[in-house]
Amino acid sequence: MDILTLVGLLAGILIVILAMLANATLLTFLNLPGLAIVLGGTIAVTLVKFRLASVASAFRLAISATFTDRVARPSELILEVSELARVVRKDGILGLESHETDTPFLQKAINLCVDGHAPELVEEALAQEIQQGAERYEVSERVFRGIGESAPAIGMLGTLVGLVQMLNTLDDPSSIGPAMAIALLTTLYGAFLAQLIALPLADKLQLKAEDEQRNQLLIATSMRSIMRGENPRVMTELLSSFVAPEKRQGLIPEREA
Repeated sequence: MDILTLVGLLAGILIVILAMLANATLLTFLNLPGLAIVLGGTIAVTLVKFRLASVASAFRLAISATFTDRVARPSELILEVSELARVVRKDGILGLESHETDTPFLQKAINLCVDGHAPELVEEALAQEIQQGAERYEVSERVFRGIGESAPAIGMLGTLVGLVQMLNTLDDPSSIGPAMAIALLTTLYGAFLAQLIALPLADKLQLKAEDEQRNQLLIATSMRSIMRGENPRVMTELLSSFVAPEKRQGLIPEREA
């Protein structure tokens, strides 16, 4: 579980709530008409921009990618594929048949190799998987960025609605308060939804997509080298470019083996 994402979201929400409670109660900031304007309007605009299937997929991917899925470190993958290369040099490609991994993309690559497919077909299948995965992340990111763009704008519309209501009822002092509440709180709701939820999740999805694509490229490159029968040490040396220079020290024993 990506605990930092959950901690960040909860911390941001808690800070805002504590600020609200400094000189008031939560009920002071609860306005159902204003909340309905922001949530309903944002959902409506999102459904206009994107297909329902894309929106549902975006939320599923956001939950799995930002809270539950763990992206393997490149150094861990390099050590694993280096071991696979040594197995292949010793026992042949069928030696990978008994290998089990927690990385689905690597498992798919191993299965394709063990099934005896041509290297060109394996490379094409892996490249297609990388492309489709990147597109799914891109659509999900766009959905949340769309929410982040729409929520403040809908909040501003709610503010205008509240101001118009207030100006039309200036002769009735009792109606000024509710109208002003809608005017101010809709902007708050829109900013809250965009800045504390939607846009951070979009940024997290972008980072997860970059990390996953990097790992997939690493695996695809390693499987290409394995199928060509390259020296495991040389392969590890080439793959070390996926790791930051200051973190390559742990790979040196593998290269010297």
